[in-house]
Formats: sequence, C-alpha cells, structure tokens
Amino acid sequence: MKRLLGVALGILTAIGGFVDIGDLVTNAVVGSRFGLSLVWVVAVGVLGICLFANMSGRVAAASGRATFEVIRERLGARAGLANLAASFLINLMTVTAEIGGVALALQLASSVYYLFWIPVAALAVWLVVWRVRFSIMENVTGLMGLTLVIFAVALFLLKPDWGSLAGQLTPAVPDQETVWTYSYYAIALFGAAMTPYEVFFFSSGAVEEGWTVKDLLQERINVLVGFPLGGLLSVSIAACAAVVLLPAGISVTSLSQVILPVAEGAGKIGLALVLVGIVAATFGAALETTLSSGYTLAQFFGWSWGKFRRPAQAARFHLSMIVCLLVGIAVLATGVDPVLVTEYSVVFSAIALPLTYLPILIVANDPQYMREHVNGPLVNVLGMVYLVIIVVASMAAIPLMIVTGAGA
Repeated sequence: MKRLLGVALGILTAIGGFVDIGDLVTNAVVGSRFGLSLVWVVAVGVLGICLFANMSGRVAAASGRATFEVIRERLGARAGLANLAASFLINLMTVTAEIGGVALALQLASSVYYLFWIPVAALAVWLVVWRVRFSIMENVTGLMGLTLVIFAVALFLLKPDWGSLAGQLTPAVPDQETVWTYSYYAIALFGAAMTPYEVFFFSSGAVEEGWTVKDLLQERINVLVGFPLGGLLSVSIAACAAVVLLPAGISVTSLSQVILPVAEGAGKIGLALVLVGIVAATFGAALETTLSSGYTLAQFFGWSWGKFRRPAQAARFHLSMIVCLLVGIAVLATGVDPVLVTEYSVVFSAIALPLTYLPILIVANDPQYMREHVNGPLVNVLGMVYLVIIVVASMAAIPLMIVTGAGA
C-alpha cells in the first residue's frame, strides 16, 4: 500500500510540476495565434521528455550518481564543459523567468506591482531550498500546481464548438500567419516541453531521495503517466486561448491574458484557483531551476552538493544558488518584461538541447555505469530519431528568430 501511494503521489506531482512559466506562456501565445494546429508539437515534446527523463532517472538509479557527474567523468572535461555552459546559461534564464512569473502572479492576486514581489519571491525560494526537505518541497508545490487543472474545467464551462475545435488539430498555417512564424513557435513549444533543467533536476532528485534499481518501476510510471497528463494540461491552456482569445484577435503579451479564459469560463472561483496554481507552478519551477543550477555546477566541479547536506557542508553548492537568484533579481530589476524573458528562454532551450541530450544517450548505453540497465534497442532508435529532431530544431531556432523578429 505504501508503494502504491508513493506511485500515486509521484504521478500527481509529475502532473502538477510539468507546467512552468514557459509552458503557460508559450501554450497560451500559440493558442491565441494558431489555435490547436501546433498541438502535435506538444505530443512530440512530451514523448521526448519522457524518453530522456526516464534515461536520466535510470542512470541515477543504476549508478547511484547524478547524470551530470557521470557525463563529466564519461565524456571528459571539454565535452562536459560545453554541456555545463549550455545547461547553466539556460537554467539561469529560466530561473529569472520563473521568479518573474511568481512576481507577476502575486501582482495579479494582490494588485501590488510585480517589481516589489521579485525580492520576496527570490528570498522565499532560497528559504525553501535551505530549510525544507526535498520530498516535501517537491510534493507540496507539485500537488498545489494541480489546481491548474482549472484550465481544463474552464474549457468545458466555456462550451466551445467541439467539432470546430477538433478541426484545428490538423497541422496548418493560419491565413494571418506565415510558415516562418509557425515554425518558430513550433520550436518554442518543443523547447518549453524539453527544457534541459527537467532532466538534470530529475536525476539529481533521484540521488537526493536515494533511488536504487528497485525504484525503477515507480520512476518509469511517474514519467510515463505523469508527464503525458501534464502535457494534456498544457494543451488545455492552448485550447482555452483558442476558444476565447483567438476569435477576439487577442495575442498574449501578459500573464493576465493567459488567465482571461479561465475568468470568463469559471468565474471568480476559477480565477482564484488559477492564481494559486500559477504561483505554485512557477514557484516550484523556480525551486527546481535554482537547484538545477547548483547541481550542474557542483557535479561538474566535484563539489559537495545536495539538499541533504547542510550549507556548511556544501558551501559552494549553496553559494552558487544564491548567486543565481541574485543575478535573476538584478536582471528583472532592470524592468525587462518577464514574459519576454520566458519567450526567449524556451527558444534558447531548444538551441541547447543537443548538448544536453546527446551525452545522456551516450551514458545510458554505457555498461560500466548502467550494467544490465542500458538502453534497449527501441529506446536507442527513438533516442536517435529525437537527436535528429533536436539538432534540426537547434539549428533552425536562431535563423527563425531573426526572420520572424522573435515571432512578432
């Protein structure tokens, strides 16, 4: 019974933790401009993150070490440094976006300008990272993030023309858009679904919680059930935007527009729930990205790391996270739009994907670390297919950003 409850909790946490500020904003933007014609990208992205998160968790469970530690040892310092640079810079952008997302959500809830909330949000992140147990931190934010299911509830309450909505699922470029903007937002959606921090956090979290090969079944269920359900939650955000914002010609540029369909469909109660969900989801993702930044640095340089260690026992690990939070505060204090930071972060995530996922595929096939738990033939075939997709998306991202003016 205890194991069954653990599986159920893991699935629910994975669902609630799947959606962060990148998924919220990108899916709402896409729904408001392209309807549901890019849902196929969400499906591709969810399958990809399931594939590589499962590999990453399996590496940690089989070797007893975090993925980044093994990558540094297996591929050497030079390849590991390229992986570190790409992952860390994307993490830093994402930390900034998530802190900004928390502040924007608190502004909507309190009418207090978001810049005042930024240091409060960053301080709260540090206090939780410092004082709260890993399992409590992960489960509480993930479960609270489940209130975002109000997007799916609001979709039904809006009573859309289901036939017309289903018709939007066909991949097609709308008349008012170009193939270039369509492709640009396809890459943005893909990057939002496969953000690098997710696999490094997942792997490091497995070590934090002491996973072994006995936990592989639970890990696989959490990933293969929780992430796809989180993907459906992402689709419901796009669908709400397609029903309310697309017909009105409203293109999402602020968080208030993201939640407008929920307010229209589910009223004040729905609005309250969606604000709780956004605060929880963005705060949870801020915790994960902050920790992921510390994890990657500490694991590459061989520092002592982990929430299970007191700051005095892992001083450089904890100091690096404080520095990341201070950098995020400094960037947001300039007045840069957190939504804009979010949009850029998911596109740059796509650029960094090859440097993140190729090393994971290599390590997951190394019997020295994996023993009998190396990838099977089907997983390797899927991994190679995804590497091709990832390389194409990475190479196309910058040219499409220039051509489209970042999707304008």
